[in-house]
Formats: sequence, C-alpha cells, structure tokens
Amino acid sequence: MISLPRATIRLKTETKASRPMQVADAIKGWVVEQGLQAGDRLPGEAELIERFGMAKGTIREAMRILEAQGLITTRTGPGGGSFVHEVSRQRARALLGNYFYFQHLTIADIYQLRRVLEPELAASLAGKLSDSLLQELEANIARYSQPASTLDEEREQHVTSLRFHALLAAQSENALLSFLIDFMVRMLSDLTVYRKLYSPPNLELWSKGRGYQERLVQALRVGDSHAARQIMEAHMNTAQRLMEGQEAAMLRGFISE
Repeated sequence: MISLPRATIRLKTETKASRPMQVADAIKGWVVEQGLQAGDRLPGEAELIERFGMAKGTIREAMRILEAQGLITTRTGPGGGSFVHEVSRQRARALLGNYFYFQHLTIADIYQLRRVLEPELAASLAGKLSDSLLQELEANIARYSQPASTLDEEREQHVTSLRFHALLAAQSENALLSFLIDFMVRMLSDLTVYRKLYSPPNLELWSKGRGYQERLVQALRVGDSHAARQIMEAHMNTAQRLMEGQEAAMLRGFISE
C-alpha cells in the first residue's frame, strides 16, 4: 500500500467547498502527483483520517464522491480496499451530457465548435486511414443510399449519418480532439431524436450530406488534406444551415400547438 505523506497534500481550508469535497480534491491531486495508475491501491481509511484529522464520516463521504465520479473503485473481502479507477469514455460522456442536458443547447451552439474542429480532424487523417476503415465509412454511407420512406427511417438515417463522424473522431491521435468531436456528435444525435429534428424529412439535407461524405472519403483515401479540410468545412456549413431550418420548423410547430 502507498503511504500518503503529509507534506504532499494540504487541505484548502480557504475554499468554500465542503470538507468532504476538499478531501476528495486533495486525494485526486495526490494521485496525479504520484503518477498512480488504474488498479493502484489507495491508503486505507485509518491513514486518511490521521492525515487530514477528519472524522470518519468526512473521509467516507470524500471516498463516496470519488467513487461517484468514477475515479476510484472499492472492493470488499480479502485483498479489498479502494483502488484508482480509470474513467471510461462512456462514463465521462454521460456525466458531461447530464450537465449540458440542462443548458438548452441549440444547433448553432454545437456547430460553432464542429465548424472549427472537424475540418482540422479531416485534414489530419488524410492518407492515414486503413483500407478497412475507409470501407467501413463507405458501408456507413451505403446505409442511407436512398431517401427515407418513413419518419422512423428518417430518424435512423440521421443517427447513422452522424455515426460517420464518430468513426472519424475515433481515429484521431489527439485524445482531446477525439473526445470533443465524439461528444458533440452524440449530443447532436440525442438532440435530433428527442427534439424530432428529423421531421419533416429534408431531401436536401440527405442528398448534400451524403455527397459531402462520399467526396470526403475519396480525399482521405488519396491523402489530400487540403481537399479534406475544404469538403468538411462545406459539409459543416451546409449541415448547420439545414439543421437550423429543421430546428426552426420544430419551434414553429411547437408554438402552433
């Protein structure tokens, strides 16, 4: 077990955060400073109580906070205790999504970032994707090769076309860029579904979006980063304009009701 030296962590009593939150933040800072990895054991409860001079209840609440954040995991029985835990992308996305659920995001909010980030992603991936990934992108496009004939199919096509961008994001060597784009794509997908932005069907959105994606795959295949950037820029600008039209139509329908 790794000891927790007194000189390493100091409780920030000048802050307004609760004592359990201060202890939790201090432990997180120490984990980073020590370079601990997922699976490493944390000091036991008795050592934490001694280190911070806090009541058992405060220490336990701090550990519950860290566990709720996905940063530690607790095991019982022989060999049990508290261990560093790596937060999964899915959990991080869910926690962040819960925050933005109450922020009333608009299409413009999301595309303000997509217009900046996705063209750079496309340019950085030109000539670097495997044949199997390029084929997967083409197979994804083929799933909406024809206009939808029902609203259910229209909704599914919207979600599937956004998956194209999630597939690209997963290929980035920049973990932050990959996460941000993937998060925005999934937020837009959720927004499209629960606000019914796929209704009424929009043939121009289907046709132009599919066309941009087909041209983008070709630019990526031949390694033309300049073309990849330009195609993605045009794709994002057109998609924003048309999706804002869908959003406006939804709002008009809501007001008329």
